[in-house]
Amino acid sequence: LGRREMRPLRSKIQMVFQDPFASLNPRIKVGDIIAQGPIIQGVTKSKAYLRAKELIAIVGLDERAFDRYPHEFSGGQRQRIGIARSLALKPDILVADEPVSALDVSIQAQILSLLDEIRDQMDLSMIFITHDLRVAAQVCDEVAVMKNGEVVERGDTRKLFRSPQHSYTRALLSAVPGKTWQQSK
Repeated sequence: LGRREMRPLRSKIQMVFQDPFASLNPRIKVGDIIAQGPIIQGVTKSKAYLRAKELIAIVGLDERAFDRYPHEFSGGQRQRIGIARSLALKPDILVADEPVSALDVSIQAQILSLLDEIRDQMDLSMIFITHDLRVAAQVCDEVAVMKNGEVVERGDTRKLFRSPQHSYTRALLSAVPGKTWQQSK
C-alpha cells in the first residue's frame, strides 16, 4: 500500500523490534518516544503523555522513566520501552520480530511473560517471529514453519511440535536441545 492508504492501518498494527538498542532514538526522552505515534495520529499531547505514563507502568518500569533517555536503560528495560511504544496506539495486532533474541535468558523469560500478560489484558493478536523453537513453544498458540521464505507447515503448536509432518520441521525440532515444547500451551 501507498503511504496514504497505509496511514489508517498503522494504528491497528504495531511492531516490537528485535534490537532494543537500535530501535529507540537516543536523542528523544522515553515519554516522547511513546507519545510520538498517538500525537502523529492526532491525539493531544496531554492525552498522549498520560497514555505514555500508563504504559510505562504497564510494562513494569518506574514512572521516572518518562523523562529519561534510552541509553540510561538496560536491554530488557529498553525492550519494555519498545513494547510500551507499540501499545500506545492501542493496536489490534502486535508484530514481535525476535523481541527476545538480543536479551539474556533471564530477561527473555520476563519479556515473554510480559508479552503474554499484555496479549491477554489488551485482547491483542500477536504475530511472533522467531528462530527459537523453544520460545515459539512457550508463547504461540499456532505456529507456521518457513523454509526459504515459504510456509512449509502450519498448525496448533502442541500438535505440530508433537507430530511434525514436514521433513524440515522434523529436522528443526530434532536440533532443539531438550523437549521443552512438550509443556507448551
